[in-house]
Amino acid sequence: MTRTKRTTAAAVIVAGLLVSGCSSNSGGKDRGAPAPSASKTDPAAAVIEAARSYQEAANKPDWHAACIVSSARLRGGSVEECTAANAPSAPSASPSPEVSSSPSPTTEPPRYADGSTPQPRASRTTGGPDRADTGPVIASAADLVEVPAAGVHPAGWGVLVTYSVTWPGKPSTTARKALRVIAEGQDWRVDQHEDVQPGDEGHGSPVRAALGG
Repeated sequence: MTRTKRTTAAAVIVAGLLVSGCSSNSGGKDRGAPAPSASKTDPAAAVIEAARSYQEAANKPDWHAACIVSSARLRGGSVEECTAANAPSAPSASPSPEVSSSPSPTTEPPRYADGSTPQPRASRTTGGPDRADTGPVIASAADLVEVPAAGVHPAGWGVLVTYSVTWPGKPSTTARKALRVIAEGQDWRVDQHEDVQPGDEGHGSPVRAALGG
């Protein structure tokens, strides 16, 4: 069997598992992440859409939208608290003399609820952008894998998302991230996000490896 046929077959099997949930021969045992009732018609599409929505919001960044699709553990509080914790602070238009004359304090980068930090951004310069342009977020069922619980993260589904990153005057690169999507109530929510590193490629599933599986 060729690599293409094996990949297609694997995608069909994963899609079948997602649609059917637990097999009638499972004896009632939970063999995977349960699908919320609201997404039983097409859970694969719902899982992928949750991951894509989160990454698109984080790339903008639109932290309110990203926090809505985040799990309660990842948010670390209410949606409003999560939004406030991740939104960058706006600089003061007219700093006081005391602030202007004192040394600049050392600041730490913002952190996600799971302790990870966003990708570094270029410093703002006069008339120049302070962020790279990002392309559309791409995810597909072919890269969807079941992931076991790892540390504080419950079992769920791993989704590979990719998008282009372009800094002014530089060639575009491709960002690859693994997102853990879990069932929470009637919704699918993102509980973990990790960069897919070159070392993850040597394993059976780079998504599972990146998410600690």
